Amino acid sequence: MTWKTIRLELARTADHPNGSSAHAYVFRVPLDNEGLIDPVALREAEKRPVVRRFWPGEQDQNGVVISSDKGWAFSYKVGDDDDEVIFGLQNHPIKVGEYLTITEADGSELPFRVIRSHE
Repeated sequence: MTWKTIRLELARTADHPNGSSAHAYVFRVPLDNEGLIDPVALREAEKRPVVRRFWPGEQDQNGVVISSDKGWAFSYKVGDDDDEVIFGLQNHPIKVGEYLTITEADGSELPFRVIRSHE
């Protein structure tokens, strides 16, 4: 298990046909050799799995990576009203070039690409 810092950038959407590096997340999680989040290490390091959300025209948001009843999510405050669920991450490795879908707090689903992963 190794703690990695991951950068996600918005992939191609109707509003952003070339994607957008300005719409991004940077988060830190423990990954096993397969690139999957290690749930035991994540639970043991309560304040270490952090996330920062960058969005043009909005103040950056800081939060934590959590395990919810819907899977892994980014959470910025207590309660699940603001949680952003990362679709299928329980079985999907986090590797550069791969895509992840994040369900925003407003219910919209957006594709993101893993741009960087480092210790």
